[in-house]
Amino acid sequence: MKRLLILLFAFFLLMPFNADAQRKRNQKDDSKNQKVSLNAFKLRNVGPAFLSGRIADIAIHPNNENVWYVAVGSGGVWMTENAGTTWNPIFDNQPTYSTGSITIDPSNPSIIWVGSGENVGGRHVGYGDGVYRSSDGGKTWKNMGLKNSEHISEIIVHPDDSNVVYVASQGPLWSSGGERGLFKTIDGGQSWNKILGGSEWTGVTDIMMDSRHSNIIYAATWDRHRTVAAYMGGGPGSGIHRSDDNGNTWKKLTNGIPKSNLGKIGIAMSYQDPDVVYAAVETDRTKGGIYRSEDRGESWKKMSNTVSGGTGPHYYQELYTSPHKFDRLYLMNVQILNI
Repeated sequence: MKRLLILLFAFFLLMPFNADAQRKRNQKDDSKNQKVSLNAFKLRNVGPAFLSGRIADIAIHPNNENVWYVAVGSGGVWMTENAGTTWNPIFDNQPTYSTGSITIDPSNPSIIWVGSGENVGGRHVGYGDGVYRSSDGGKTWKNMGLKNSEHISEIIVHPDDSNVVYVASQGPLWSSGGERGLFKTIDGGQSWNKILGGSEWTGVTDIMMDSRHSNIIYAATWDRHRTVAAYMGGGPGSGIHRSDDNGNTWKKLTNGIPKSNLGKIGIAMSYQDPDVVYAAVETDRTKGGIYRSEDRGESWKKMSNTVSGGTGPHYYQELYTSPHKFDRLYLMNVQILNI
């Protein structure tokens, strides 16, 4: 009993001391917190999309998947060498800030092609001044012409010949004419020949090359025109076309495609079976659907009513196929649609 009383007495004696020590420790911690400056927080670059606007196109180095080139609608071209951890702007010294497409030469990855001018139909879209080429991985650039194109939608370099390049130009948004249509060079951009398109309102909004036969080329044309008061998002010149002779002659692919004036069209080809091609087609009043062909576009079947949303398909409508699963598609939208 005596031992228990002694222990209780010692416990009560120590309590104030422990409480006082704890209070001092808390005060010390508070003083540390109060001295923390905002200079301790450092901002980190999270990528070009945050301040540069919409991402227009991405090209990944064929031999080094850590190296990406990103074309931005309102921010030039950005490059990363560490899979997006850090970014460097590589197009800031050029006269235009808007880019719509970027392509790496499959025969020589040091050659980069950029199409200036974003290919959308919005009022605030930036325009460009033609096609640029870099021979040193984006360190320096040279304008290769088509300065009146204003909006370049796609560039394809021939897989076996760096001198053969196809450029899809949508053309001016606020006026007719300009350099719009599908252009081809056989001398590395020294001269250009228009091989598709004739109307003053008809541009080319998407192109693709058969993965087995480089002489087979597909192109989607698009009539569009914007004024301060109105927007024409489609017309009789819109459609899907195929050439079997390197772009010398063309056939319009209409069997199964709606007869109305079409709007923006995105096209894609199956990795597993290149005879199977797909099209995201805008029809009247921003409606539309996904169409599928098993015979290189000779006939089409509607698969769904899916269409890019947001403020309308004129902002998106880019279609991609999965390299891993047959008939899996990805349609660009405010969010990516898996269809």
